[in-house]
Amino acid sequence: MTKGNINVSVENIFPLIKKFLYSDHEIFLRELISNATDATLKLKHLTSIGEAKVEYGNPKLEVKIDKEQKTLRIIDQGIGMTGEEVEKYINQVAFSGAEEFLEKYKDTAKDSGIIGHFGLGFYSAFMVAEKVEILTKSYKDEPAVRWICDGSPEFTLEETTDKTDRGTEIILHIAEDSVEFLEEGKIRELLLKYNKFMPVPIKFGTKTHTLPLPEDAPEDAVAETEEVDNIINNPTPAWTIAPSDLTNEDYMKFYHELYPMQFEEPLFHIHLNVDYPFNLTGVLFFPKLSNNLNIDKDKIQLYQNQVFVTDEVKGIVPDFLMLLRGVIDSPDIPLNVSRSYLQADGAVKKISSYITKKVADKMASLINENREDYEQKWNDIKVVIEYGIVTEEKFAEKADKFTLYPTTDGKFFLWNELVDKIKPNQTDKDNKLVVLYATNADEQHSYIQSAKDKGYEVLLLDSPIISHVIQKLETTKENISFARVDADHINSLIKKDEPVISKLNETEKESLKKNVEEAIKDSKFTVQLEDLDSNDAPFTITQPEFMRRMKEMQATGGGGMFGMGGFPEMYNLVVNSNSELSNQILKTENAEEKENLIKYALDLAKLSQNLLKGKDLTDFIQRSYKQLEK
Repeated sequence: MTKGNINVSVENIFPLIKKFLYSDHEIFLRELISNATDATLKLKHLTSIGEAKVEYGNPKLEVKIDKEQKTLRIIDQGIGMTGEEVEKYINQVAFSGAEEFLEKYKDTAKDSGIIGHFGLGFYSAFMVAEKVEILTKSYKDEPAVRWICDGSPEFTLEETTDKTDRGTEIILHIAEDSVEFLEEGKIRELLLKYNKFMPVPIKFGTKTHTLPLPEDAPEDAVAETEEVDNIINNPTPAWTIAPSDLTNEDYMKFYHELYPMQFEEPLFHIHLNVDYPFNLTGVLFFPKLSNNLNIDKDKIQLYQNQVFVTDEVKGIVPDFLMLLRGVIDSPDIPLNVSRSYLQADGAVKKISSYITKKVADKMASLINENREDYEQKWNDIKVVIEYGIVTEEKFAEKADKFTLYPTTDGKFFLWNELVDKIKPNQTDKDNKLVVLYATNADEQHSYIQSAKDKGYEVLLLDSPIISHVIQKLETTKENISFARVDADHINSLIKKDEPVISKLNETEKESLKKNVEEAIKDSKFTVQLEDLDSNDAPFTITQPEFMRRMKEMQATGGGGMFGMGGFPEMYNLVVNSNSELSNQILKTENAEEKENLIKYALDLAKLSQNLLKGKDLTDFIQRSYKQLEK
């Protein structure tokens, strides 16, 4: 038997591991299962190249709890270790001393990404165990050995006959402050969290399997049952399989495996697979989003060699794709030593750019393959696309191929199609193309109708970030401006070189404007007279495009750069000087009657814009009933 010290200079290594490297105690199981998986896959490789003269078979890992003995065991049928290898991989882990050890491993991406070297990952066991044993037998023809350490620098290493089969068994003697890890429910939860897709089957207890009845079994026959291994993981998840070998049903099944509480099917998926200049695989799903910007639930999961790392993937996945769901797996993602956070690295930007490009290419192919289907799904995916246009330049450059612009009539245009459609009719007198849009077809119905009456197309752009999108388009497209249909009277939104006929002279106009301003006495409204068609509405309320857009951008995280705080409510009251009402106001001599006439017309205009509320609405209804009684 050998006795010794791991290293005289590392008396503080275990407290440091416990408090500094591994703040989250539960990941000890992830590390030990990762080591066991690596040991198994190494044996597979050695047998495949003929270096290991043993039968690989169908190995599995096993996790066992013994509450009475207060032990947790992780057993593999992998490569095993000789006494010399235990000495090398376990005892010499901290050969440089505690400080140098921590300095070497905490920041170096090269070393921290390695899974399967007994050492750092193995020592995470001491976060929950007061004593750790290793029973191991190498695939080579050498004796099995037992290693024991109680978390101090002292260890024992001796040959043993207690293990006759190949592989390694880690026995954790769970400490009093960690007895939760002796609970079956807790271990199952951790296995499903971190090891759900490990590439080697993991057995955790047994389950009852009902055998199928033979075809000629009588009606009252009772099916037999048998106890079988409870394999808790799926060793071949969808992202590890070639897309050509998967059906759409396979992808849907995998989606529900990832997110058991999601009952809606995703709209479509994107299979990622790249081996240069970095290795990355994965499957991303577009869920039904509509106008939902909630990204706190069911996030994209990051794996490293099928080991779950985190669902905080900011930095690897561009911000706009954080609204998606799915899996990304890459051995090349630089993580710190405990795999708890991402390290700054040039490779991360390349990965992010690749994912952006892949999503853009997928969108372009989807619309080309089935335009009708893509149009039907547009409302559920538009937030992702629009967010990408605003935040990712390279994505925005490709977006014209797959960004749709729906109209209030239910038609869909790509950008070039839209320009071709509206250019002849919606180019103003300054040769600028004006794109009209609404954000709510019901509330802005009268304005939409006014635009349609002139043969104009009105887009329906109702996502929560549409003001940001419009701002982006206006700065990247030439000679284009967007105007919401209720931002002004339609004649003012698209000004044409057409003669304007006015029924009132300038003196009458000044008098009319003064009458209206004195009657409404409301600083929110700026009165402006327009010589419109006599059939147009007498009073129309509009909100200046710039002011409204700034308010919307501020509400969704932008527009505050002016240091203005909250934007005030401001409206234009457009008075049609050619309307019969304008003529009637001027002719009414009784001051009270004149004021009531103007206020009633203003209330009607407010009503059409959903601005008449509370006491004002109640008063208006009461006045209206009194009018009926006259």
